[in-house]
Amino acid sequence: MTNQKNTQVDIDKIEQAVKMILEAVGENPNREGLLDTPKRVAKMYSEMFEGLHKDPRDYFETVFHEGHNEVVLVKDIPFYSMCEHHLVPFYGKAHVAYIPQNGVVAGLSKLARTVETVARRPQLQERITETVAATIMEMLNPAGVYVVIEAEHMCMTMRGIKKPGAKTITSAAKGIYENDSVKRNEILSFIQMP
Repeated sequence: MTNQKNTQVDIDKIEQAVKMILEAVGENPNREGLLDTPKRVAKMYSEMFEGLHKDPRDYFETVFHEGHNEVVLVKDIPFYSMCEHHLVPFYGKAHVAYIPQNGVVAGLSKLARTVETVARRPQLQERITETVAATIMEMLNPAGVYVVIEAEHMCMTMRGIKKPGAKTITSAAKGIYENDSVKRNEILSFIQMP
């Protein structure tokens, strides 16, 4: 089932690239404050992009048969990702809901781990939303999946339009949620609950 890439992060190459960027912007990478910056950035990138080397489907190899066929929602899952267009962070909260079918459920932490793994790649918010929903739909075969993600993008805050605090909201609806507005509204009301 695992479709992981066998490559790992090339720390040396990242260090060289960061040093070149520092030089390209007119900095001296050999000054005291920047001496270890290439190494720190390489270590950070290996952590921030660890999702490239993981398959979120692996989290659903173990499921439970509990006879529960009503909504399961894990909300306010914090995540951090890197915009693939500018390589600056975006961060926010994910809300993941599904309706089990035939009582098949996953451990609740698996929903949060799926969000985290998918987010830890050079990414687009829309792709995170769709990938999380599609993964759960494929692996649990539920009656429906509904994922809502809200995030602030540093590429809109720090540069370009410079609008701090602006939130982007994306959603993905699968199964019963695709055409049932009552079911979607139920999830949205749950998400808004304190």
